[in-house]
Amino acid sequence: MSAAIHVLNGPNLNRLGTREPEIYGHTTLAEVEQMCCAAAEGREVVFLQSNAEHQIIDWIHAAIDHKAAAIIINPAGLTFTSVPIMDALKMFPGVVIELHITNIHRREAVYQHSLMSKVATAVIAGLGPLGYRSAVEAACRMTAERS
Repeated sequence: MSAAIHVLNGPNLNRLGTREPEIYGHTTLAEVEQMCCAAAEGREVVFLQSNAEHQIIDWIHAAIDHKAAAIIINPAGLTFTSVPIMDALKMFPGVVIELHITNIHRREAVYQHSLMSKVATAVIAGLGPLGYRSAVEAACRMTAERS
């Protein structure tokens, strides 16, 4: 069996579906998780969300230790501030896909400079919750090519 794909979600994403639906839509995080599992082609998906920076770092370390194939990360607001998450991602030897529900480059200036993009293999932004499915499908293809 192929190595797992870890999908890590940052602060406030537990409020998807109710938080600013005019920006983020009505899809809940539970629905996003189902979408990811369906797109994973039978691979294990480790799907997690935390509002705490240190927890996300610990999950990246766990993905390294468990030899995960890929990390898909939506660091949310930590995208623009967290050098520790960026440093943890640098240690991961597999595919890293940075994901954003909105197109951060069309948003206010505070949302336009991602620290994570510098260490990500790929970036997906602006596809809404469907971006998660695209990210999982891409991670499956990219990791199959590497093995």
